[in-house]
Formats: sequence, C-alpha cells, structure tokens
Amino acid sequence: MVWSPLFRCVVRPGGDRSWRVGHDQIDKFLEFAHGRARPATVRAYAHDLTVFFSIVEKDPVEVTSRDVLSFVNAQQRPRPGAENIVRISDGGAGLSASTIRHRLAAVSSFYGYLVVRGEVAANPVPRGLPTRKSRHRDRGTVPLVRGVRRLPRILEPIEVETLMAALRTERDRAIVQAMLLGGLRRCEVLGLRLEDLRLGEWRVFIAEGKGGHQRLVPVSQTFFATVARYLNDERPAQASTDRVFVALKGRTRGGPLSAEGLDEMLANARARAGLTHGTCHELRHTCFTRLREGGMAIEALQAQAGHRSIASTRIYLHLGADWLAGEYKRAAEAIEAQAAVGAAR
Repeated sequence: MVWSPLFRCVVRPGGDRSWRVGHDQIDKFLEFAHGRARPATVRAYAHDLTVFFSIVEKDPVEVTSRDVLSFVNAQQRPRPGAENIVRISDGGAGLSASTIRHRLAAVSSFYGYLVVRGEVAANPVPRGLPTRKSRHRDRGTVPLVRGVRRLPRILEPIEVETLMAALRTERDRAIVQAMLLGGLRRCEVLGLRLEDLRLGEWRVFIAEGKGGHQRLVPVSQTFFATVARYLNDERPAQASTDRVFVALKGRTRGGPLSAEGLDEMLANARARAGLTHGTCHELRHTCFTRLREGGMAIEALQAQAGHRSIASTRIYLHLGADWLAGEYKRAAEAIEAQAAVGAAR
C-alpha cells in the first residue's frame, strides 16, 4: 500500500468545513461532493472511504470486485472480544447490514465518479449477486448485503410524560416537542431560525430539510407556547446567531446549539427518566405513529414528514397498536357474512 488513509477536517477561510482522506483522487471526489451534497453526507463519504481503504489496503485504481467482497466479509465478522455476541434482529455478529450497505454506497459513488472521469474502466462494487435463474433468462440479482426491515421503535404515552418531566429547561422541552409534536428531524430542529417561526399560522418553515428540500409544516400550539417562554426567559439577549436554539452555558453560550450538545441533553434526560430508548429519530417516529392513529391521511403524513417518496411513509400504516387487528376484523366479518348468505341459499 502506497498511502495511509487519514480522516480529517479542514476549516476553510470562511469557516466552512471540508473533509479529506489524504489521497488525491478521493479528496477531489470529496471536493466534488461538497458542491452538490449536504455537509453530513460529505463527512460520511470521507469516513466510509477511510474505513474501506484502511481494510482493503490498495490504491483506488487497483481495487477489484474481489477486494470489495473481501471487505464485506471483514465487516460481517465479529469484532475482537465480541465473538459470542449476536444481534437479536438478524443473528449477525459483525456490523449491521445497514452500516455495511451505507459504506458500500459511499465506495460505489466514489468509483462512479472515477468512471465518469475516465480514471477507471468499471465500478468494482457489484450491484448484486446473480441468481441461478438469471444466468439463463434474465438479469435479476439478489442484494450484495441483505438488509433486515425493522419497525421503528416508539415511546408509549407514559414514557413521553416521564421524559418531558425529566427535561430541565424550556429550551429542552421545546426541542423535544418539535420532534414529538411536529415530527422534525434533529438537523431540522437545529437549523431553525427565528424567522422560520410562523407564530400567527402555528407553522414552522423548514429551510434545510433532508436533501436540501424545503417545506412548511404545522406544529401544535403547545410547542409555540414553550418556545415563547424559552425566548422570553432563557435565550441570551446577546446571542451571536439567529438560530432559535442556542447553548445556554459554557464557552459557547449564545452560539448555535450543536448536534453533540442536543444528543448529550437528551441522553441525560433519558437517564434521569430511567428510559433505555427515546432518541431524536424515535421521537419523530412516535409523532407520526400517533398522527396516523389519530386518522391523519397517509398523503398528509408524507408532507408533514418531508418524505420524497410515499413508500417511506407507508410504514406508519402498520404501526398503530390496533391497526392490523381492526383491518383483519373488518375483512373477516365481511367474509363470514358472505359465507352466511351463501349457506342460506
């Protein structure tokens, strides 16, 4: 191996961050991605490519499909010291299928870039493994890494009450309510600016949604009441940013609240509440599950969530506690009624 991957952040003169790995081709790809992808995506690309080339130990132009398959095998092996630990969800011992697929997607994107530039002849990441049938008739494949579809975990009403009681500031309560009552993502909460609060409409403008998409969504008046108390009583008057949520103490007081700060706040609240779950994403899932249980149409739920495809929203059809039982009961009663009519003839 002629180089050693080094994952690092470079701060530009204007304060903008970019990510580097230490190889000319990869760094040019990251620079290219910087102009068309979200910062978190570019950071993930850099990290995943660092992991890949640290394991493969080859120059990018020398990598083959065999190397990619070896990487997959290495990722699926149990970590040293954890050979007897398996996941309940799929019985695996190494990294989860979703993590491996995420890393392969980064590698595939990088090689797609090299193919377009004419620096490699083909993408070494296989699209999938050919089935026995496909060798003779069609070109169907099975996934290179088979994923496990899991239903998102949500909080029960009593758990929500316990978590809310464990929060110590109006700022923290407003943050949790934005996710729990409006379904906002963590990055969307942190990205809210004062001008994004549409007080007279009880809506918030999401200027930096996933994929850069914008939307205007309604949120409960309870959230706006909590935000008002936070702005009046807790937010520093000399805050250095127009972001709604800022740090309330320490060296960064008055500056934008960071993702790490939000995660730490929520983790501490969960610990005080005695909860083992309740992440930002689970709060968002809880919101949409309750809205669906309340009768919200799936199309409206899609707009609220900011899903580009309704396929991402359909999972909430199945999360209501009594949804499946109710659907089965209605269908079974209809079948039995038809059978009774036929028997009476």
